[in-house]
Amino acid sequence: MPKNILFEELNKELNMVYRYLLSKGVPHTDAEDAVQEAAYRYLRYVDSIKSSNVRNWLIRVSINYYYDQCRKNKKYIFNVEEKINEEEIPNMPEMILLAKERIDEFNKLLLRMKPLHAELLLLKYQSNLSYAEISEVLGISNTMIKNHLFRARKKFMELYEGGYYGK
Repeated sequence: MPKNILFEELNKELNMVYRYLLSKGVPHTDAEDAVQEAAYRYLRYVDSIKSSNVRNWLIRVSINYYYDQCRKNKKYIFNVEEKINEEEIPNMPEMILLAKERIDEFNKLLLRMKPLHAELLLLKYQSNLSYAEISEVLGISNTMIKNHLFRARKKFMELYEGGYYGK
Protein backbone atom coordinates (compact mmCIF):
# COMPACT_ATOMS: atom_id res chain seq x y z
CA MET A 1 0.00 0.00 0.00
CA PRO A 2 1.47 3.40 -0.92
CA LYS A 3 2.45 5.61 2.00
CA ASN A 4 0.10 8.47 1.10
CA ILE A 5 -2.93 6.12 1.22
CA LEU A 6 -1.71 4.72 4.55
CA PHE A 7 -1.39 8.22 6.00
CA GLU A 8 -4.83 9.27 4.70
CA GLU A 9 -6.46 6.23 6.31
CA LEU A 10 -4.54 6.80 9.53
CA ASN A 11 -5.62 10.45 9.55
CA LYS A 12 -9.29 9.45 9.18
CA GLU A 13 -8.99 6.97 12.04
CA LEU A 14 -7.22 9.51 14.25
CA ASN A 15 -9.97 12.05 13.60
CA MET A 16 -12.54 9.46 14.71
CA VAL A 17 -10.52 8.71 17.85
CA TYR A 18 -10.25 12.45 18.61
CA ARG A 19 -14.02 12.92 18.28
CA TYR A 20 -14.58 9.86 20.46
CA LEU A 21 -12.36 11.27 23.21
CA LEU A 22 -14.13 14.62 23.07
CA SER A 23 -17.50 12.89 23.32
CA LYS A 24 -16.25 11.14 26.48
CA GLY A 25 -15.50 14.46 28.13
CA VAL A 26 -11.74 14.57 27.61
CA PRO A 27 -10.62 18.21 27.34
CA HIS A 28 -9.57 19.42 23.89
CA THR A 29 -5.84 19.74 24.62
CA ASP A 30 -5.67 16.40 26.42
CA ALA A 31 -7.50 14.70 23.54
CA GLU A 32 -5.03 16.19 21.06
CA ASP A 33 -2.10 14.96 23.14
CA ALA A 34 -3.57 11.47 23.48
CA VAL A 35 -4.26 11.20 19.74
CA GLN A 36 -0.79 12.44 18.91
CA GLU A 37 0.72 9.84 21.22
CA ALA A 38 -1.46 7.11 19.68
CA ALA A 39 -0.35 8.16 16.19
CA TYR A 40 3.28 8.13 17.24
CA ARG A 41 2.98 4.66 18.76
CA TYR A 42 1.09 3.39 15.74
CA LEU A 43 3.75 4.61 13.32
CA ARG A 44 6.47 3.25 15.56
CA TYR A 45 4.92 -0.20 16.07
CA VAL A 46 2.86 -0.64 12.89
CA ASP A 47 4.71 -3.83 11.97
CA SER A 48 4.00 -5.53 15.28
CA ILE A 49 0.32 -4.55 15.70
CA LYS A 50 -1.82 -7.65 15.38
CA SER A 51 -5.20 -5.99 15.82
CA SER A 52 -7.43 -6.24 12.78
CA ASN A 53 -9.33 -3.12 13.79
CA VAL A 54 -6.88 -0.22 13.96
CA ARG A 55 -9.44 2.22 15.37
CA ASN A 56 -9.98 0.09 18.48
CA TRP A 57 -6.23 -0.15 18.99
CA LEU A 58 -5.85 3.62 18.63
CA ILE A 59 -8.73 4.28 21.04
CA ARG A 60 -7.26 1.95 23.64
CA VAL A 61 -3.79 3.50 23.34
CA SER A 62 -5.14 7.06 23.54
CA ILE A 63 -7.38 6.30 26.55
CA ASN A 64 -4.51 4.58 28.35
CA TYR A 65 -2.26 7.54 27.63
CA TYR A 66 -4.91 9.95 28.95
CA TYR A 67 -5.32 7.90 32.15
CA ASP A 68 -1.55 7.79 32.60
CA GLN A 69 -1.36 11.57 32.28
CA CYS A 70 -4.23 12.00 34.72
CA ARG A 71 -2.53 9.73 37.22
CA LYS A 72 0.68 11.72 36.89
CA ASN A 73 -1.23 14.95 37.44
CA LYS A 74 -3.61 13.37 40.01
CA LYS A 75 -6.70 14.57 38.21
CA TYR A 76 -9.56 12.98 36.35
CA ILE A 77 -11.88 15.09 34.26
CA PHE A 78 -15.21 13.67 33.26
CA ASN A 79 -17.28 16.35 31.63
CA VAL A 80 -20.70 14.75 31.46
CA GLU A 81 -23.01 17.44 30.21
CA GLU A 82 -26.61 16.53 30.43
CA LYS A 83 -28.74 18.08 27.75
CA ILE A 84 -31.33 20.29 29.38
CA ASN A 85 -34.47 20.29 27.30
CA GLU A 86 -36.18 23.63 27.74
CA GLU A 87 -39.58 22.12 27.00
CA GLU A 88 -39.26 19.69 29.91
CA ILE A 89 -37.77 22.17 32.37
CA PRO A 90 -39.41 25.56 32.61
CA ASN A 91 -37.13 28.54 32.23
CA MET A 92 -37.06 29.03 35.96
CA PRO A 93 -33.54 29.67 37.22
CA GLU A 94 -34.09 27.38 40.21
CA MET A 95 -34.85 24.37 38.00
CA ILE A 96 -31.83 24.99 35.76
CA LEU A 97 -29.61 25.41 38.82
CA LEU A 98 -30.90 22.14 40.33
CA ALA A 99 -30.25 20.31 37.07
CA LYS A 100 -26.68 21.62 36.95
CA GLU A 101 -26.12 20.64 40.58
CA ARG A 102 -27.31 17.11 39.79
CA ILE A 103 -24.77 16.93 36.97
CA ASP A 104 -22.05 18.17 39.32
CA GLU A 105 -22.99 15.52 41.90
CA PHE A 106 -22.83 12.85 39.20
CA ASN A 107 -19.37 14.06 38.15
CA LYS A 108 -18.17 14.02 41.76
CA LEU A 109 -19.38 10.46 42.15
CA LEU A 110 -17.54 9.41 38.99
CA LEU A 111 -14.35 11.03 40.25
CA ARG A 112 -14.46 8.88 43.39
CA MET A 113 -14.66 5.68 41.34
CA LYS A 114 -11.93 3.69 39.65
CA PRO A 115 -11.25 5.09 36.15
CA LEU A 116 -12.24 1.80 34.48
CA HIS A 117 -15.56 1.69 36.33
CA ALA A 118 -16.33 5.32 35.50
CA GLU A 119 -15.43 4.71 31.86
CA LEU A 120 -17.65 1.62 31.70
CA LEU A 121 -20.61 3.50 33.17
CA LEU A 122 -20.14 6.30 30.66
CA LEU A 123 -19.80 3.91 27.72
CA LYS A 124 -22.84 1.88 28.74
CA TYR A 125 -25.26 4.56 29.91
CA GLN A 126 -24.16 7.77 28.24
CA SER A 127 -23.05 6.35 24.89
CA ASN A 128 -25.59 3.49 24.96
CA LEU A 129 -23.04 0.96 23.73
CA SER A 130 -23.77 -2.74 23.94
CA TYR A 131 -21.56 -5.14 25.90
CA ALA A 132 -20.06 -6.37 22.63
CA GLU A 133 -19.22 -2.82 21.50
CA ILE A 134 -17.67 -1.97 24.86
CA SER A 135 -15.72 -5.21 24.74
CA GLU A 136 -14.42 -4.33 21.29
CA VAL A 137 -13.41 -0.80 22.29
CA LEU A 138 -11.69 -1.77 25.54
CA GLY A 139 -10.34 -5.14 24.45
CA ILE A 140 -11.89 -6.91 27.44
CA SER A 141 -14.13 -10.00 27.29
CA ASN A 142 -17.91 -9.65 27.62
CA THR A 143 -17.85 -11.52 30.91
CA MET A 144 -15.30 -9.11 32.36
CA ILE A 145 -17.35 -6.15 31.09
CA LYS A 146 -20.46 -7.50 32.83
CA ASN A 147 -18.56 -8.17 36.06
CA HIS A 148 -16.93 -4.74 36.13
CA LEU A 149 -20.21 -3.00 35.24
CA PHE A 150 -21.97 -4.84 38.07
CA ARG A 151 -19.28 -3.68 40.50
CA ALA A 152 -19.35 -0.15 39.06
CA ARG A 153 -23.14 0.14 39.47
CA LYS A 154 -22.92 -1.24 43.00
CA LYS A 155 -20.13 1.20 43.96
CA PHE A 156 -21.98 4.10 42.35
CA MET A 157 -25.11 3.32 44.36
CA GLU A 158 -23.09 2.96 47.58
CA LEU A 159 -21.52 6.35 47.01
CA TYR A 160 -24.84 7.90 46.07
CA GLU A 161 -26.87 6.46 48.94
CA GLY A 162 -24.16 6.71 51.58
CA GLY A 163 -23.29 10.29 50.91
CA TYR A 164 -19.83 11.01 49.61
CA TYR A 165 -19.15 14.51 50.86
CA GLY A 166 -17.38 13.73 54.09
CA LYS A 167 -15.36 10.75 52.92
